Amino acid sequence: MDKSYDPHAIEQRWYAHWEAQGYFAPQGEGRPYCIMIPPPNVTGTLHMGHAFQDTLMDALIRYHRMRGDDTLWQAGSDHAGIATQMVVERQLNAEGKTRHDLGREAFIDRVWQWKGESGGNITRQLRRMGASLDWSRERFTMDEGLSKAVQEVFVRLYDEGLIYRGKRLVNWDPALHTAISDLEVVSEEEQGYLWHFRYPLAEGDGHLVVATTRPETMLGDTAVAVHPADARYQGMIGRSIRLPLTDRLIPIIADEYVDPEFGTGCVKITPAHDFNDYAVGQRHDLPLINIFTPDARINGEAPEAFQGLDRFDARKRVVAAMKALGLLEKVDDHKLMVPRGDRSGEVIEPYLTDQWYVKAAPLAAPAIQAVEDGRIRFIPENWSKTYFEWMRNIEDWCISRQLWWGHRIPAWYDDDGNIYVARSEAEARSRHGLADDVALRQDGDVLDTWFSSALWPFSTLGWPDKTPELERYYPTSVLVTGFDIIFFWVARMVMMGLKFMGDVPFHEVYVHGLVRDAEGRKMSKSKGNVLDPLDLIDGISLDALLDKRTRGLMQPRMAERIDAATRKEFPDGIPAFGTDALRFTFAALATTGRDIRFDLGRIEGNRNFCNKLWNAARYVLMNTEDRDTGLGDGPVELSLADRWVTSRLQRLEQEAAEHIGAYRFDLLARALYDFTWHTYCDWYLELAKTVLTDEQASEALQRGTRRTLVRALEAVLCLLHPIMPYITEEIWQQIAPLAGERGATILLRPYPAGDAAQIDEAAENEMAWVQQFILAIRRIRAEMDIAPGKQVPLMVQGYDAGERERYAAHRGFIDALARLSEVRWLGNDETAPEAATALLGETRLLIPLAGLIDKEAELSRLDKEIAKLENGLSQARGKLANENFVARAPVSVVEQERGRVRDMETAIAQLREQAARIQAL
Repeated sequence: MDKSYDPHAIEQRWYAHWEAQGYFAPQGEGRPYCIMIPPPNVTGTLHMGHAFQDTLMDALIRYHRMRGDDTLWQAGSDHAGIATQMVVERQLNAEGKTRHDLGREAFIDRVWQWKGESGGNITRQLRRMGASLDWSRERFTMDEGLSKAVQEVFVRLYDEGLIYRGKRLVNWDPALHTAISDLEVVSEEEQGYLWHFRYPLAEGDGHLVVATTRPETMLGDTAVAVHPADARYQGMIGRSIRLPLTDRLIPIIADEYVDPEFGTGCVKITPAHDFNDYAVGQRHDLPLINIFTPDARINGEAPEAFQGLDRFDARKRVVAAMKALGLLEKVDDHKLMVPRGDRSGEVIEPYLTDQWYVKAAPLAAPAIQAVEDGRIRFIPENWSKTYFEWMRNIEDWCISRQLWWGHRIPAWYDDDGNIYVARSEAEARSRHGLADDVALRQDGDVLDTWFSSALWPFSTLGWPDKTPELERYYPTSVLVTGFDIIFFWVARMVMMGLKFMGDVPFHEVYVHGLVRDAEGRKMSKSKGNVLDPLDLIDGISLDALLDKRTRGLMQPRMAERIDAATRKEFPDGIPAFGTDALRFTFAALATTGRDIRFDLGRIEGNRNFCNKLWNAARYVLMNTEDRDTGLGDGPVELSLADRWVTSRLQRLEQEAAEHIGAYRFDLLARALYDFTWHTYCDWYLELAKTVLTDEQASEALQRGTRRTLVRALEAVLCLLHPIMPYITEEIWQQIAPLAGERGATILLRPYPAGDAAQIDEAAENEMAWVQQFILAIRRIRAEMDIAPGKQVPLMVQGYDAGERERYAAHRGFIDALARLSEVRWLGNDETAPEAATALLGETRLLIPLAGLIDKEAELSRLDKEIAKLENGLSQARGKLANENFVARAPVSVVEQERGRVRDMETAIAQLREQAARIQAL
């Protein structure tokens, strides 16, 4: 093995080998185990959420593959309708063209060309993360098979009356000219205004005051609402308002939607431009007046003075006109949530338009039942409440998008506007008896990408054809997903799976949290806190990181702020940590919480963990290569340390299976880390060294230690492999032959299963005593600042016969690890010299300090250390006493400072105690 661990020297080499050998394809003879990857966008690049989620899925897949299950991790990507169309349209714009210049067919050809050349970035990046997907079965939501499935589902649902076309409010992106889903709307708080307008009563005997954040929409008002129990307006209900600027009469209605405590208790109702108002309008049979064109300009429904204006220009003109009429009562500063399209950045409008819808309630009922009766289990279980809340209040699903890239809706229209839904135009004519001379045109819309994604668990396996894969792997085993798409994807897959397969699409839904930065903030380009997983793997210079974070930002102030923050956090850039360290960090962070706070300190510690494992393997190889590791016929004797570490390993193997079964990757990572670092490296390797270097030790005993060294390490590598695939494969290739393993790859090595028969409680209890003995002496050495390599004498007092016998049995371990020069057993009536003391139960362990330390030099050193800490403590207390600091600094920073104060106070107290003991010598 190389002297130093270099992840770049091994990672891509091993991945290429695994893929070339076909190891990722199903091959186990056990039960089927299948996970469908949440299909990443074909336009996408790997972000922290992908890397986190895919690490957890890969850990599950590798674990079940090692268990011998017939394991399939289905690969694939989503055509990402809006995002992909925008990418290609930007390319055309750079050429001075639009998609309309090309026409629909030529534009679609251009998109396919782009997909072939540039659409595979994220799949290449997934390979860098070690994701062991079966790439030979990779699917794409626009490939022929999946397109056939989408078309089949649409036609069947339409034939059953579960798909219809209707005019309703949708989220409308005025820049893209399409409806978008709620998930594609990003609402953030922005500074705005609240305009208070006077609406005159029709009879001219007064007015009502309404408040609005969107004055332009008043041109489409069709009512003013008050709460039915609001005493102030009881006499107004049923009367009319003369709507300013339009001269229309609109009613005053009573509706419980109104909050009488907010503002004046009067609410303008614009059913065609607000989702809540739309619901009020439906209850009161109000007319729907749409005042916008598709690009959010004022249309002919509004007075002529406003027609053709952009909505924000219209806003200014409406306010000016109301002020001129004396109807602007006041304007307040007001913070509000503004919805913007996540792709275009445009403010989204609720917009009244014809769209295609799925009747969701009939599909939701059996999907609710499937979770209620346990056919689908949410982990953690509390997420089922979120699922039920949405499903029991589900609304019809808008599935059409006004795009060219996507699954075109299989519906045709004749000149009279009649609709014919079929799998093809020929089938439409055949099903409806239409002659060849009847002109038909296909619907220009495409389906929402979530529609094809809802079919993912069975369309990827070949449905609507009856394929062996569909028979074998459906239902799939588990869905791994974030809580943010329980509504958009999870619920819809359940509905479609039950409808078209007659069974649930998966048995378990493991819901993980979302990756945030170290302060708990969402990662976003505007905050400048986005981390690229590949930058963490490969490292990146400060200049390159600054360029990446500020590239394309149009606002200089934002770029300056991000630049300054980045320089402060990463003055030297980001070092290369390697894939395994990143994956282990993700696993360790996979708690049951909603937020995953990613701190670079964690990944740095786990890179050190990789180094620890690498160095331990080098030590084992140096002491076992070309040596007898107990594989032959020679006798084998096991030391206490051998029996102890083997017993502890069995417990670890049992824990590992339990943690994976419960999806507690954080507990799994902690258990593996503690055993590998502390039990195996810190303790067992040192204990084993005493046997291997003892000239008096028998060959059988040394053979037993060498065998235990390699077998325990081989088991640890297998336990770690699902989380840390690369380093474990590299080391395993050299350790496995020494442990008697002849497999080609650790990837197919059986996952260790704990053997209760090898749990040796007596050995564990005996070793616990040995460790306590050694640790007690090490504490004295640390407190007295005695050099680690310096041997010291020990006196023991207050012991019993059993403890003296224990020491005699294990003195080889104790003397070597505690660095003892001699041990004297004192009677209870003997007077011991001045000594540092530690207790082991009732037994006193004493180290005489005379001659071991320079009393005056040590007191001087302690005085300097105490003074330094007191200075730091004074500064920290001063900072916390500053009200501006406490009020303005992030909570986490203030808490960190308070923690520093507590730590320094504790350290000062301990150093003073130590100085007092030395002074007494």
